[in-house]
Amino acid sequence: MIPAYNEAHCIAESLAGVMAFARDCPAVCEVIVVDDGSTDGTSAIVEALRPEYESCPARLRLIRSPRNLGKGVSVRKGVLAATGDVVLFTDADLSTPMCELPRLVRPIVEGRCDVVVGSRAINRRLIAVRQGRFRETAGKLFNLFVRCLTGLYIRDTQCGFKAFRRPAILPVFEVQRIARFAFDAEILYLAARRGLRIREIPVRWSHAAHTKVDMLRDSVGMFLDVLRIRMNDLCGAYRGLFRA
Repeated sequence: MIPAYNEAHCIAESLAGVMAFARDCPAVCEVIVVDDGSTDGTSAIVEALRPEYESCPARLRLIRSPRNLGKGVSVRKGVLAATGDVVLFTDADLSTPMCELPRLVRPIVEGRCDVVVGSRAINRRLIAVRQGRFRETAGKLFNLFVRCLTGLYIRDTQCGFKAFRRPAILPVFEVQRIARFAFDAEILYLAARRGLRIREIPVRWSHAAHTKVDMLRDSVGMFLDVLRIRMNDLCGAYRGLFRA
């Protein structure tokens, strides 16, 4: 599943890579693009490419939001609309290559875990193109903040490459509240609180020049959203999700 917002510059190339991978995949799969209210023709490109992939075993689906609602909303829509037992989402620029997908999906298929988190922090030697020093430092500080406030011991909550056992994660996405970039932390916090088995594994990754994250505006919003996660929990917004 690919959440996309104004990705006309890369969506065709990314879809080519994803569909080529899906064509050779032994399992039946579907590729869902969730367009988060793009204004640059992202949806039109996906629609135009659909006939090209009609012969591919993987079904290409497009979900469109009428306006920009946030990456968290797009991922939620994709997970809820998916039909498979395992669902994975990846950033539209394929910062993590598709060849890493089996490493995330295999532990779920084998029944060893419910959530697998692709991580840039475990082995930074796998990063082909690094972020600037300011971005990397800000990411480390954000992760420390998430750990302190939520108790999550995950070294990289924000990498856009995660896989879930769908039946196990559905209740989490159904109560998700965070719409934008800190939604990852909320999903992982709720999954841990629910008792789901979470594993973090190192993946290859390259920083994309067209990243949508504005370090000044979005960093403040992400820190506030982590505070909202704790407040939501304290106020009972997730009531009924956690096992007794």
